[in-house]
Amino acid sequence: MPDDETQTPTLNRGGAAHTPAGPQAPRLPGAAEAPAPWLLRLIAVGLVLAALNLRPAITSLGALLEEVRDGLHMSGSVAGVLTSVPPLCFAVFGVMAPRLARRFGAGAVVCAGMVAIAAGLVIRPYIGSTAGFLAASALALMGIAVSNILMPVIVKRWFPDRVGTMTGLYSMALALGTALAAAVTVPLTSAMGGSWQSGLAVWAGLAALAVLPWIVLVRDRTPAPGTPAPDRSASDQASRPADAPALRITRSRTAWGLACFFGLQATAAYITMGWMPQIFRDAGVSAGTAGVLLAVTMAMGVPLAFVIPRVAGRLKQQGPIVVVLGLCGLIGYGGLYLAPAAGAWVWAVLLGVANCAFPLALTMIGMRSRTGAGVVRLSAFAQSTGYLLSIPGPLLVGVLYQHSGGWGLPIALMAGLMIPQMVAGVLAGRDRTIEDEC
Repeated sequence: MPDDETQTPTLNRGGAAHTPAGPQAPRLPGAAEAPAPWLLRLIAVGLVLAALNLRPAITSLGALLEEVRDGLHMSGSVAGVLTSVPPLCFAVFGVMAPRLARRFGAGAVVCAGMVAIAAGLVIRPYIGSTAGFLAASALALMGIAVSNILMPVIVKRWFPDRVGTMTGLYSMALALGTALAAAVTVPLTSAMGGSWQSGLAVWAGLAALAVLPWIVLVRDRTPAPGTPAPDRSASDQASRPADAPALRITRSRTAWGLACFFGLQATAAYITMGWMPQIFRDAGVSAGTAGVLLAVTMAMGVPLAFVIPRVAGRLKQQGPIVVVLGLCGLIGYGGLYLAPAAGAWVWAVLLGVANCAFPLALTMIGMRSRTGAGVVRLSAFAQSTGYLLSIPGPLLVGVLYQHSGGWGLPIALMAGLMIPQMVAGVLAGRDRTIEDEC
C-alpha cells in the first residue's frame, strides 16, 4: 500500500471511486481546470478551520458538565441522554450529507454546517431549559455531522494529488480543536466571570470564523467522488444502486466486525469526552485540571493519527494493534477505578492511546475492500451502524452513575466493553475483503 494512502482515513480512499474531471471543473470566478493557487490556499485554510470546529461542542460541554447539570437541574440520567446526542446526530444526519452534497455542492453544505455549529453553540447556553439545550446541541451536531462526512470529499475534490498530506492536516486540526476546547474552557469560563453560559458560547466565535472561507465554494456544484455524474461510467453505475450492495454487505462477517468495532470505539470515545472530567472531579481533582486531563487524552490523537494508519497499512492483519490499544484501555479504566486522582495523568495518556482505535477503524475500512466503490459502501455501513450501536453507552453510564451513586459500576461497564471491542477488531482486521464474503 502506498505511504500516502496509509496516512489517509478510509473515507478518502472510498472517495477515490470516481472523480469527475474536464467538464466538471469548478465554476468559480477565476477557476480553471487547474485551480488558482490562492483558491487552494483558501480551501486549505477552510479545511483547517472547519476541522477545528468538529469537536469543541462536545469536549467543552464535558469540561463544564457539572455546572450545566446544576444550572439546568439535570439528573444524571438526563445528562447521560445529553452525552448520547452526538453519536445519535452523527448516525442520523451523517447519512444526509452525500445527498445534500449532490444537490447543493459539498462546499455549500460545509458552509451551512459551520453556520449551524455557530448558531447552535451561541443559542444553547442561554435557552434556559433542558429540552432547548438538547435541541440547540442537536443543531450544532447536525452541522458537525455533515461537515465531518464531507471533509474527505473536499480533500479528494481539490487536492487529489495530496490526499494523505491534506487529510493529515485536517486530522491534526480536528484533534487540536478537541484538546483545545477541553483544556481552555474552564479557564475561559473563570476569566469571563464564572458563567458557564459564556464558557460554552465562546466557541461559537470559532465556528463563525470558519464560515468565511467556505463562502467561496457555495456555488460549486462539482459532484462528490463516488457519486453519479451525468455521463455515467461503468464504475459510477456499479456504485449507484444502494439497495443491492447493502444486502450483500450485511452477509459479510468482516463488515459486521468493522461495524461493531467502530461502534464500540465510538462508545468509548463519547463516554470519555462526556464523562471523564466528571470522574476526575468527583475524585477530588479541580475542574481546571480535569479539563486539561481530558485535553491530554484527546491530544494523543494528534501524533498517533499519523503513526497508526501507516503501521496498520504495512501489516496483513491489524489484530495485534487492536489488542494493544484495547489493553491500554483496560489498564486506564483499571487505574480510574483504583486510584483516579493519584495516577490521573497516566490514565489520561493510556485512555488517549486507546481512543486511537478511531483512525485504525478508518484504515481497516479501506483495506477490507478491493474497489473504491466497495470502500464507499463499507464505510457507510460500518460508520452508520457503528454510530447507532454507540448511542446507548453514554446514556447507560449516566443511569448507572445516577442510581449507584458512584463510578464503580460505570467504569466496570467501560472496561467490560473493551473485551468485545478487541474481539470485533481482531475479526475485522483479518486479511480478507468483503468481496470474499459477499
